[in-house]
Amino acid sequence: MKNILLAGSLLLGLSSMQAQKSIQFEEYTLDNGLHVILHEDHTTPIVAVTVLYHVGSKNEVVGRTGFAHFFEHLLFEGSENIKRGEYMEIVQANGGALNANTSQDRTFYYEVLPSNKLELGLWLESERMLHAKIDNDGVETQREVVKEEKRLRIDNQPYASFSENMFKRAFSNTVYEWVPIGSMEDLNAAKLEEFITFYKQFYVPNNATLSIAGDIDPAAAKELVAKYFGDIPRGAEVVQPAFATPALPAEGIEDVVYDNIQLPGIFMGFRTPGQTSEDAYAVAMLAQVLSQGESSRLYKKMVDQEQSAVAVFAFPFQLESSGILITLAIANQGVELDQVEATILAEVERLKTEPIGEREFQKLQNQLESSFISSNSSMAGIAESLADYHTYYGDANLINTEINRYRKITAADLQRVAQKYLTKDNLVKLKYLPKSQESGSL
Repeated sequence: MKNILLAGSLLLGLSSMQAQKSIQFEEYTLDNGLHVILHEDHTTPIVAVTVLYHVGSKNEVVGRTGFAHFFEHLLFEGSENIKRGEYMEIVQANGGALNANTSQDRTFYYEVLPSNKLELGLWLESERMLHAKIDNDGVETQREVVKEEKRLRIDNQPYASFSENMFKRAFSNTVYEWVPIGSMEDLNAAKLEEFITFYKQFYVPNNATLSIAGDIDPAAAKELVAKYFGDIPRGAEVVQPAFATPALPAEGIEDVVYDNIQLPGIFMGFRTPGQTSEDAYAVAMLAQVLSQGESSRLYKKMVDQEQSAVAVFAFPFQLESSGILITLAIANQGVELDQVEATILAEVERLKTEPIGEREFQKLQNQLESSFISSNSSMAGIAESLADYHTYYGDANLINTEINRYRKITAADLQRVAQKYLTKDNLVKLKYLPKSQESGSL
């Protein structure tokens, strides 16, 4: 009876996916290289105007890290036609919302506006691309903003330095060695001319994707796109940096980080292939098996049964040229960190030695179906997905078909990928201990 119910649940998930309307869009490229994607949806009277620049922290150089994240902030400073501080005020006064984010591989800006304000959104983004104000006042203002962000989000948050510590060990001497927040020393040392050069190099139409989703008339939208972006000069060709995964010692890397914490934690990272690799899909599924929900393997074992951890997670950190599967746990009071580590490694070993069962595999597929649908439940989410798929995969239609790549993965594929990547010589292990345990501390 259980198998019948589970099979029915899976079929229900599949039919739900099939019942979802495919996301229709059209795309084209302007003469200056700007790629444009339009998705028409009259469900609600809103429109998302987004621009993805194919520039992230991996496009920086040693000694000048943090530039891409810095520009995430700096390009809200204003332009030749927008006074300092007015960018956000203009959007909010017109009933909209805006934000941006930066990763190792890209910088993404968006506005969500009432659909009759599409032209406003396009004007704002064209100003950012062509007329951004980069002067000493703006640079000095944003230096302090970024410093404060680092203090609040990393320096003063327990365990929050794990990303920086993980990447510099896992990807030593490569463009993924540092994280987007970068180095405050590098930002302080940078001159105005260096920021201007970075802007002119990367924030150009031929390094960008303009993705618009919502209540639009495509013909009218095309006219507006041409009006605001068609005359922006093409920049020099942007070449993405080469990357080769560095070798680790045969036993991997293990290190200790002393932090302002009370409970010890263990952070383990297994290097994985870039996000466009077929194996990357299996890696994402392995993370789900380990740590998706309270019925996942690590949660059931460590939080429910052993009560050895107060929190446990596993997630894939997928990058354009590489990736890393992170597993982490915070030890419960009085539990030795070695015990926590051993349990995680035992569950990782199970993935390599025991094929995942039918029932658990079906549950995993259901979770993926649900996640795929919900990821495109908003206009901003659709616009972002279209831009991502075009930029990284060269195929925006993956917004409709990528789920099929997950469906093709078998239980045997999961075991093969676990055996290939979840190995000692591919592992960086960080033990986070309270500062009170550091030698010589009072």
